[in-house]
Amino acid sequence: MLVKMTSSTRNALLSTALLAAVLVSTPTQTVLAATSTATASSLHSIATAKVNDFTGPQWLKGSWRQSAGLSIPATASNKANFKKGAQVRTADGQVRTIKVVYYSGANMSLMLSGSTLNASKNGYPKSVAVLGASPAGGNTAITPTPDSSAKPSTTAHSTSINNYTNNDWLNGVWRKSAGFSIPLNNANRSAFKAGSQVKLVDGQVRKINAVYMAGNNISVMLSGAALSGKKYGHPNKLFSTTATSAPAPAPVKPSQPSTPVVTPPPVGSSPSLTTALNSFNGGDFVNGIYNTSKFVGISVKATAENKAAFHKGAKVRFADGQVRTINLIYYSGGNMTVMMDGGAINGKAVGYPRTVSVNSSGFSQPTPGTGASNPDAGGSAPANPINLVGINLAGAEFGSDDPLPGRYLKQYIYPSEADFKRYANRNLKLVRLPFRWERIQPRLNGELNSAELARMMATLDHAKKYNMQVILDMHNYYRYYGKMIGSNEVPISAFADSWRRIAQKVSKHPAVYGYGLMNEPHTTNGKWPAAALAAAKSIRTIDAKNWVVIAGDRWSSAFHWPSYNTQLVKDAWMRDPKNNLMFEAHLYFDKDYSGTYADTRAVYDPMIGVVRAKPFVEWLSKHRLRGFIGEHGSPDFSPSAVVATDNLLKYLGQHCIPSTYWAAGPWWGDYALSLDVKSGKYRPQLPVLQKHAANKSCGSVGPLR
Repeated sequence: MLVKMTSSTRNALLSTALLAAVLVSTPTQTVLAATSTATASSLHSIATAKVNDFTGPQWLKGSWRQSAGLSIPATASNKANFKKGAQVRTADGQVRTIKVVYYSGANMSLMLSGSTLNASKNGYPKSVAVLGASPAGGNTAITPTPDSSAKPSTTAHSTSINNYTNNDWLNGVWRKSAGFSIPLNNANRSAFKAGSQVKLVDGQVRKINAVYMAGNNISVMLSGAALSGKKYGHPNKLFSTTATSAPAPAPVKPSQPSTPVVTPPPVGSSPSLTTALNSFNGGDFVNGIYNTSKFVGISVKATAENKAAFHKGAKVRFADGQVRTINLIYYSGGNMTVMMDGGAINGKAVGYPRTVSVNSSGFSQPTPGTGASNPDAGGSAPANPINLVGINLAGAEFGSDDPLPGRYLKQYIYPSEADFKRYANRNLKLVRLPFRWERIQPRLNGELNSAELARMMATLDHAKKYNMQVILDMHNYYRYYGKMIGSNEVPISAFADSWRRIAQKVSKHPAVYGYGLMNEPHTTNGKWPAAALAAAKSIRTIDAKNWVVIAGDRWSSAFHWPSYNTQLVKDAWMRDPKNNLMFEAHLYFDKDYSGTYADTRAVYDPMIGVVRAKPFVEWLSKHRLRGFIGEHGSPDFSPSAVVATDNLLKYLGQHCIPSTYWAAGPWWGDYALSLDVKSGKYRPQLPVLQKHAANKSCGSVGPLR
């Protein structure tokens, strides 16, 4: 059950753990059946290794979710013992053959024969053992079963299509023009060449116009119109019309989860890769930045993605916006040093834990890839761009653990003018302002509290002074003094009354951008759609212009949105674009979706934010509605979460969906997600927010597709 943390819980969170392990993505070749236990009885354990504690979209407790595989540390002993062809015994006693071994930084992935493993029986904290011949003799090796599906070498060659789906690819098919992504191996290199022909799964024949190789993949670009990824992509195959005697295709080497390593075809601009710098200090390095009298450069992990993206001539952009050209690359173990042109680079200013972006064709605008054309502008630059990235200025909702309404300046505060000035100077001009219903209206259907209203109005005045936009967020989780809206104690009509009264007082204030009806409704007994409709209509009797922002049930989770909010737009009024409605979702990266980030050792898939946002964005597109991510956040101790934030904001910008980061404002202590901490230490989340706040490509809130 997802539990939203209170302010006191957030204030108590402290962590300094840092992990930079890189996971791997889907192997595509079918693996062989497990060896029988009878044959294995003659083998004994010669080495054991503990399974890594990796859990994410692709891994569960170090066990690969999609086929048989385990992740273990890449120690010298493990490298020496866990080799292709060796037999291993899993924790539940199964014996499998190692089909392929992949290395990624300090870890190695063992891809095994047989079906997918049970992670609860074989994953972390279990161990896996490599087997050797018994001293007493007997069978010393286990012969894998041949793949009966392999085609004779004299026939036309075929290959699997990579299982890639993102903004550019659908099931391994290039979205913008005709092209496929396939594994890079000798057979494919020989069979798929520019000028030759290929046959698609439906029998049509196309000519290969160009072939691009990057890392362990090939992009095969074809003549003719763009192809449907659903019809032609994975798990279908691509056929060469030329016979080949090359061996059958080898399995594609896994790369980072959900981040395919391919060189994009020359259609439009190539996408950027954002990656974390290594935490290297000492000698010639300061925070992963290399400086000598003759050379400058950076150190990053030598992942498959980085190897493909960082090449001579590519452009690298730092957190402060400067762009350099790559001159030379050195590899050392699991890391790579990327040497660049230009003068010295300040490691303290742009080094770890900041990120860098790399792009083969350079960065055409100050904030590359942060947004696509605005849905209403036909691709042209909008005359009045919206603010896509902002912040939650917290404080007025604090004190929920104390008896409500609480005492001002003791249990809660409102942000000051200095807070607004600071973030206006940082170009973060969209503000979500949380407040408590019990404080602004201490009695149901009663007058608003004059003192609390004055504090709210003064806060809006601060926003006006610095040309900032404010969404007023009733931060009550669908409760009033602990009683649910829609109950006998708190009727829906009282909820609608509160918003009507608030709108009467603030609607003409120039800083008001919208009304956030309710923060994170949950366990609403199905009554939230009716309550939201009533409150939205009550506001519209006063204010026809400013946004009404409607959160979703189930704590507003973006990932779970379609499953819990099918009834939210059942009434046609909620789908009418003339009513100026925005639908609000929240998104965090941790395993329970809560934003508590209790596991300080967790390493996050760089695309996890995109994966969790997609269900919400696709729901909006389906209903032609507008969206808003009211909360997202990453902890300062997790470079991988910061990278995931970068990719999330890029994705939201492409759909013109604004967002506000959780959180900023006073009284946060040293809370790991906060942009304002008592210690005043550097906040690694801030440069990413500022980078995407500079995106001015959207003239209205999207996606409306």
